[in-house]
Amino acid sequence: MSAIVVLSPNYATSKWCLFELSKILECMEERGTILPVFYEVNPSHVRHQRGSFAEAFQEHEEKFGEGNTEVEGWRVALTKVASLAGWTSENYRYETELIREIVQALWSKVYPSLAVFGSSEKLVGMDTKLKEIDVLLDKEVNDVRFIGIWGMGGIGKTTLARLVYEKISHQFEVCIFLANVREASKTTHGLVDLQKQILSQILKEENVQLWNVYSGIAMIKRCFCNKAVLLVLDDVDQSEQLEILVGEKDWFGLRSRIIITTRNRHVLVRHDIEEPYELKGLNQDEALQLFSLEAFGKCEPEEDYAKLCKRFVTYAAGLPLALKILGSFLYKRSLDSWSSAFQKLKQTPNTKVFEILRVSFDGLDDEEKRIFLDIACFHELYHDKSMIEHSSKSCSRIVIDVLAERSLLTISHNQIYMHDLIQEMGCKIVCQENAEPGRRSRLWLRKDIFHVFTNNTGTETIEGIFLNLAELEEADWNLEAFSKMCKLKLLYIHNLRLSVGPKFLSNDFRFLSWSWYPSKSLPPCFQPDELTELSLVHSNIDHLWNGKKYLGKLKAIDLSYSINLTRTPDFTGIPNLEKLVLEGCTNLVQIHPSIALLERLKIWNFRNCKSIKSLPSEVNMEFLETFDVSGCSKLKMIPEFVGQMKRLSKLCLGGTAVEKLPSLIEQLSESLVELDLSGIVVRDQPYSRFLKQNLIASSFGLFPRKCPQPLVPLLASLKHFSSLTELILNDCNLCEGEIPNDIGSLSSLEWLELRGNNFVSLPASIHLLSKLEYVNVENCRRLQQLPELPPGNDYGDGVRVVTDNCTSLQVFPDPPDVCRSSVFSLSCVNCLSTGGNQDASYFLYSALKRLVEETPCSFVRFDFVVPGSEIPEWFNNQSAGDSVTEKLPSDACNSKWIGFALCALIVPQDNPFAIFGYPHLNPDTFHIGCRWNNYGTDLVGVDLPVKQFVSDHLLLVVLPSPFGKPLTCLEVNFVFEVRQAVEYNRCMKVKKCGVRALYEHDTEKLISKMNQSKSSSISLYQGMEEQEGASDDEYYSAAEEE
Repeated sequence: MSAIVVLSPNYATSKWCLFELSKILECMEERGTILPVFYEVNPSHVRHQRGSFAEAFQEHEEKFGEGNTEVEGWRVALTKVASLAGWTSENYRYETELIREIVQALWSKVYPSLAVFGSSEKLVGMDTKLKEIDVLLDKEVNDVRFIGIWGMGGIGKTTLARLVYEKISHQFEVCIFLANVREASKTTHGLVDLQKQILSQILKEENVQLWNVYSGIAMIKRCFCNKAVLLVLDDVDQSEQLEILVGEKDWFGLRSRIIITTRNRHVLVRHDIEEPYELKGLNQDEALQLFSLEAFGKCEPEEDYAKLCKRFVTYAAGLPLALKILGSFLYKRSLDSWSSAFQKLKQTPNTKVFEILRVSFDGLDDEEKRIFLDIACFHELYHDKSMIEHSSKSCSRIVIDVLAERSLLTISHNQIYMHDLIQEMGCKIVCQENAEPGRRSRLWLRKDIFHVFTNNTGTETIEGIFLNLAELEEADWNLEAFSKMCKLKLLYIHNLRLSVGPKFLSNDFRFLSWSWYPSKSLPPCFQPDELTELSLVHSNIDHLWNGKKYLGKLKAIDLSYSINLTRTPDFTGIPNLEKLVLEGCTNLVQIHPSIALLERLKIWNFRNCKSIKSLPSEVNMEFLETFDVSGCSKLKMIPEFVGQMKRLSKLCLGGTAVEKLPSLIEQLSESLVELDLSGIVVRDQPYSRFLKQNLIASSFGLFPRKCPQPLVPLLASLKHFSSLTELILNDCNLCEGEIPNDIGSLSSLEWLELRGNNFVSLPASIHLLSKLEYVNVENCRRLQQLPELPPGNDYGDGVRVVTDNCTSLQVFPDPPDVCRSSVFSLSCVNCLSTGGNQDASYFLYSALKRLVEETPCSFVRFDFVVPGSEIPEWFNNQSAGDSVTEKLPSDACNSKWIGFALCALIVPQDNPFAIFGYPHLNPDTFHIGCRWNNYGTDLVGVDLPVKQFVSDHLLLVVLPSPFGKPLTCLEVNFVFEVRQAVEYNRCMKVKKCGVRALYEHDTEKLISKMNQSKSSSISLYQGMEEQEGASDDEYYSAAEEE
């Protein structure tokens, strides 16, 4: 807002003018701009009221009296306005010059708002972007600038460039907006015609004569070199376009600004625009607003449509083009039509959006298209750059960079991300190749893959197959289909069990991953010279191949949990192998001696290969980073490491029969950051000789009771390991007082395992471990009480505590500082000395009371598993079985509502066949899950691993209320489930569950329930004195009897 005040010689004689001036200053001094024009009067005469102004005020004082408040106010107003920058007519030869300059100044202030007035739908999410572009333009600097705007198709580059152009064009002598440069350049004389468009703006001629691009370049330089030009080139896709149309900075006069929009970042970098502006999509709120403007003509959705609106907005993933097209299509359509349109959208992408996005794909060469389609169709597999580099040609690295520059994907911390609609576009391109799935280049949909292998419709067109099943399935496929897929390069099959294996596999393979592979070996004629990765986990393989196979590009072999594997292959023909994983191959016996020749090996993982008795006597592996033979219980000696092995960072020997470490262990310790010696006794080699302060994880354990304690000297020096993040001292026969009191000085410690030891208590300094996330004291049968726990790390991630089978535990551990924790998890399975339902009730009430009193600003969940046989009556909505439904509170947006408290009664199950088995689960562990519809948005849940219960237990879960009021959800359904490993002969079931809304004012009720529970229960501390009186000898003899 601006006000022009014209001050003439007789201005002060008018009381009305002076009154108006006072009002203008009162209203606009802070909120607007006042522009004074001193017409035939000196500004100093106005400021000090001299000359005609002095005479006028003398008359006012005679009339109103000297010292009159209103007259003094007029004086102050004139003084202020005369101090402002304005125009003085004496400085202009002609009045027309003065008028022109005033009009130009006003226009520069008014025009930006007029230019965008009425375009509110364009401005959604644009305010911040316009400010960021304004910084890059820096119009006050007297130079020439090129500004690049890049991003994926439909992201709003043209809209932003147009808004900038309309906002600032009045400040330049020549303004040109050159639209659709990419399309215009494709015509016969495309670039020359574009040059003519540019020149016609300055020459004011319709038909500019140019013979070729070179004459055009010369004329543009000649016409623009002394002009302040604003030139926008929209949708550029080739460097040549910039070279011919805008060339160098010296083509233009000072203060010129050249704005270029493109999908290809490299075009800008090639033109020395070092920091192009990357345009990002809209956030969720902005997207909903833009979609609502198109669909309803207002900024918010109609109430009945709110849920569907969110689905469409989620689908569009912040892409303005998709939001506008979908919103306008749905304008004034019924709810049924909206639902039908969304279902159709999931099957077939919108044609307009697809065609606009496809432009970027069409500009790629054949190899770039191939890798792009691989990433789009197999995005679950290609999540990082290294994966693509392993499974593609050597040129893949530059191709990934090109795809990122063309806004088809983004790379962050070596991870690859692709916009959902870009990915959908790629998948549709493949689906359009042929109606018959067997004649397409890539298969990733379950129905298409099963169709091809059931009906034997595979062809040589197929280059990649990706099948990732959530659960293990069995199928009857016709694997003859593989015989026609001679160009198959990628195969990924997970969680599919077949009765027979393939007789033929393509020799063009670069990547082969097939879990539960059914054959005993690979086909004899299989010779994939380009293969880089071979993964056959949980397979039926007993050997890979006979004799030697020369696979010079093979870098990784993973046969984990192939329990029939008895021998490794001859490694002579795969000298470039970097990763060898045979974990869990429990019948593996024969290790081919050629393994010692794998000089480039980085990862050696033979964990839990329980039948291996020997390895080569020495290995020379300069690049070795991980050597893991933990759990190889029959292995008595590991190889001597010879040569330079400065990269070895992880050495795991736990659970082996090894008694002597390699002679060069001290040298290796310079690079070691993780060491596992649990379950072994190293003779005549003090740990202090090879433990350096760079160690971040260590593990020791299972020392025979009659052996001298070799860990005590080491534990005494724990305070020096300030970088230690993981400490595992399982089954180390540690007794009371042997864990040093200064364990709290391990300032980096995140993971602490002390399972199976004999101490009664732990040092109080544990609460000083500010980064601690996990504590496990399972099977510490003499432990009576835990100390105060730390509140979790500095990020508020919380702590998980496991005290399973601590049968002497007298009290449940108190939750840590709730205010600083977003998560707290406690598992007290089979802690029977704390048993009795009333004890469990008291603890649960106490934990809930503390949560209510110390509710953190935001928490994710709190969960507890404790012995107990009845859900506390405080949970007022209880239901038999594994599910319960709770209505949302009527005041769901009330800040007093904390969330929901859930409780489930879980009991041992008599019938082991009543629960489906999951092959990927640890056979010693059950998983208790709770799923719920996340206040109407999606299905979410928690999953807790627990040991087998010997009695009834209670699970308590506390979940936060939603951040905003749910729009359509009126109730929440909670479902509990118990999952177990395959063929596990013990199981559990959810017998009953309950729920209650938790409020800040529940404190008094919880205190009352605590008192009732405490008064009717046996003291939690009863029996402690008797436990303390038992001697160590009595304990060990009792243990031996067990």
